[in-house]
Amino acid sequence: MKLVIQRVKNASVTIDNKLFNSINAGYLILFGAEKGDTKEKADWLANKVCALRCFSDENGKMNLSVKDINGEMLIVSQFTLCSDIKKGTRPSFDNAMPPEPANEMYEYFISKVKEQKIKVKTGVFGAHMEISLLNDGPVTFIINAPV
Repeated sequence: MKLVIQRVKNASVTIDNKLFNSINAGYLILFGAEKGDTKEKADWLANKVCALRCFSDENGKMNLSVKDINGEMLIVSQFTLCSDIKKGTRPSFDNAMPPEPANEMYEYFISKVKEQKIKVKTGVFGAHMEISLLNDGPVTFIINAPV
């Protein structure tokens, strides 16, 4: 399971030329589920991202979590995070979890974040989406669930 976390001032997802969801300050999270991923990995990632201290405190130090700033999360599924581009020039998606269990894992991850009382918005699993964001920093992290 892989996440790309971007600290944003705002972010939105548009589907079929219509605004579907948007957030103010918080995280845009791109979520990819790989074959063999488990709920335990999703639990670990949800706890990590909710506690991650990468928002600035009064001294300009990354010392506050998304909870501390009453921030929001826009969580969007992105199976291309699970690609392998080591051979050739065309990405392989052999390691990506099949759609049905990947959607279940995506929904499970979202539920674990919501349990921590964070306002969550989402995209639509499997849809073609346009993502807009104003990256704050820029601050971007890539997190892989531990094996």
